[in-house]
Amino acid sequence: MINFCPKCAAPVSLEIPAGDTLPRHVCKKCGHIHYENPRLVVGCIATWGERILLCRRAIEPRLGFWTLPAGFMENGETTAQAAARETLEEAGASIMIEAPFSMVSIAHINQVHLFYRGKLTSETYAAGDESLEVTLAKRDEIPWGDIAFRSVTYCLERYFDDVARGQFGFHETELAPVI
Repeated sequence: MINFCPKCAAPVSLEIPAGDTLPRHVCKKCGHIHYENPRLVVGCIATWGERILLCRRAIEPRLGFWTLPAGFMENGETTAQAAARETLEEAGASIMIEAPFSMVSIAHINQVHLFYRGKLTSETYAAGDESLEVTLAKRDEIPWGDIAFRSVTYCLERYFDDVARGQFGFHETELAPVI
């Protein structure tokens, strides 16, 4: 919720601007329209042989649960650059990006999760500030009951389905709120 204009600091009101179809925060003083859009979370299913790089979260949400290296995209970077940066920051690992792999729309929290497929450039990895530990795990070693986010479970399941098929595709889904 925006209370004040980011340009002139005057109070804003929630209204549908002329030519628009959705309510926006509009400044009555300078006319600035503040758009709130979904945030993009970008990550990578990074592999070394048959093993996948996993991080155990050192931060909330889902502290102590396992995830793929991922995080919010920064301004001025491409999605592939964001995936590589997050993998380096969270897992101390350098990767070679292969291809976009899955996209998960999570409208109820205003997020889109985009995961790439990638390969580690070496077997070197280490926990970053946002990870308690990092590991390379085969499918039967993945702590499926302790995966932090449904988007990561979706990505991992599609990955192993594609490995079994012998061909990678691009996967897209939407996640509804858990009730």
